[in-house]
Amino acid sequence: MVSVDAVAKPGSDTGGVPTPPPRRRGTVTALRGLGLLVAVAALVVVSLLSVWVGTRGIPFTSTWNVLWDNDGSKAAIVIHDYRIPRTLLGLLVGVALGVSGALMQALTRNPLADPGLLGVNLGASTGVVVAIGFLGVGSALGYVWFAFVGAALASVAVYVLGSAGRAPATPERLVIAGAALTAVLFAFNSAVLLLDPEAFDAFRFWTVGTLGGRGMDVVVVILPFVAAGLVIALALARPLNALALGDQVGQALGVRVGRTRVLGAVAVMLLCGAATAAAGPIGFVGLAVPHIARFMIGPDQRWVLAYSMLLAPILLLGADVLGRVVGSPGEIQVAIVTAFLGAPLFIALCRRRKLVML
Repeated sequence: MVSVDAVAKPGSDTGGVPTPPPRRRGTVTALRGLGLLVAVAALVVVSLLSVWVGTRGIPFTSTWNVLWDNDGSKAAIVIHDYRIPRTLLGLLVGVALGVSGALMQALTRNPLADPGLLGVNLGASTGVVVAIGFLGVGSALGYVWFAFVGAALASVAVYVLGSAGRAPATPERLVIAGAALTAVLFAFNSAVLLLDPEAFDAFRFWTVGTLGGRGMDVVVVILPFVAAGLVIALALARPLNALALGDQVGQALGVRVGRTRVLGAVAVMLLCGAATAAAGPIGFVGLAVPHIARFMIGPDQRWVLAYSMLLAPILLLGADVLGRVVGSPGEIQVAIVTAFLGAPLFIALCRRRKLVML
């Protein structure tokens, strides 16, 4: 039961989060802002490392020079045709996974929720399976559209199933619908791939989860979807703070619960669908990063979303660089590295503190 003192007034600037004393609130806000600046600096450093480090050794001075002046040399071709698109894709996919994970956990009030909980990842995988197995699509750019359509249809199906009947689409009903749809889609994918070895051989390169082998065309395709999903997610930060106190309290604070949930589901579909379509299924980023953000700055969704938007690409690009260094002269796919990094980190967070949303 929530006390009256713990609930902010509808017109307050906290969006439903308990308000500290004014002097302390100013200090906390300053520290949070400083943390964002540090995260931005770290993201710039990791992005530069992503452009510099690779299977082909290029001195940092040469990398820096050709980064601003494409002179047509071999080093410039490697940097501009391969590493810059890979880095930009990592930035977009990281932002999408981090924000969608934070949004999923806030909407479902489930600290273990991740973008795959509502069947979005399996929906994208099903789209790729259909493209490969039935239509003969063989390029990463072709996969993107089918994966995104699959993710969108899966999101709509989960919401329809979760809202069927007289009861509203509560977080519990959506999670159950997502689990049921995931089981059905997994069975369908397995049947198609087992019956078609060539489709399985092509699908396994996408499903491992990697940032390599994608060009600027893929970045351009997913950019509008990530941008639209990010705008919707950030606009929902204040209503999500109120919903964290419960649906009834949220309604009392003036939040339109149904509208917030629908818009949140649309944002998750856009963000997670675009990320999964472009890079394949990448786990633990959307699950662990929001917990790291809450551990650092508390439960205010405005700050959680902002920090997740920066910390997730830092983690993803850092994992991609680490995979290239450890696997040299080849590389280890980023999804494998994030699993090794994310699982122990998430276990440490679980042991250190209770996984609470507020």
